[in-house]
Amino acid sequence: MKDLLSPEHAPVLARLAAARALIAFDFDGTLAPIVAQRDAAGMRERTIALFAQVCALYPCAVISGRAREDVCVRLGATTVKYVMGNHGAEPGAHLSELEQEMLRARLLLSELLADRLATGGDVELEDKRYSLSLHYRKSSHKEAALSAIVAAMASLPSTIRVVPGKLVVNVVSAHARHKGEALLALCTAEQADAALYVGDDVTDENVFALDQSERLVCVRVGESRASAAAYFLENQAAIDTLLNRLAGLRQPRSG
Repeated sequence: MKDLLSPEHAPVLARLAAARALIAFDFDGTLAPIVAQRDAAGMRERTIALFAQVCALYPCAVISGRAREDVCVRLGATTVKYVMGNHGAEPGAHLSELEQEMLRARLLLSELLADRLATGGDVELEDKRYSLSLHYRKSSHKEAALSAIVAAMASLPSTIRVVPGKLVVNVVSAHARHKGEALLALCTAEQADAALYVGDDVTDENVFALDQSERLVCVRVGESRASAAAYFLENQAAIDTLLNRLAGLRQPRSG
């Protein structure tokens, strides 16, 4: 992986700024820091200001694992052209079918993990209507909690896709659009010649693994040899530097 913000890779961002480019981001761990209480997640004030500048200069998208409504309320006054939730499935077609599928999965998982989901338990089930997330960040015995989740997942039907994350296991329909498919759909809608996508988690690998190297710049927050992304940012705080550079490349020059 290559550090996107190193001087030698400055031409990568310059080419994006000169192209008809779509700029897209994950939310948690990318635009916003990871926090212990997911309901408290939000962008720093400086990030909000910089992101607003970038949104005014480029067509931008946020593609998050959160429900779309949940993401929207965390974007502040920033005007983002495209906001997609539930790992890219929302908005989209066949949502009623996805909702029914998740309802059945929730009932089954609630039964299998009843003790751990009870008040004071070490697993939380988040229902995002079109997908589910099982969080075990608060567990004092994380390996045991994860083992219990994995065992419960084995009972789900084959039409369910299980995607691990950072102290969370995501449950999505195998028929649901993933982040990579969502990004390609947005590129088509925008008639984009190029795109930048920044993410930090396993679900973002659906974008990173796309065979689009000629027009798609994939960036992971945090270097990882296991990632398919070609570039990385050193940490989440570096998103401010990236946003600042993107804005600067399209700002009109004085004189």
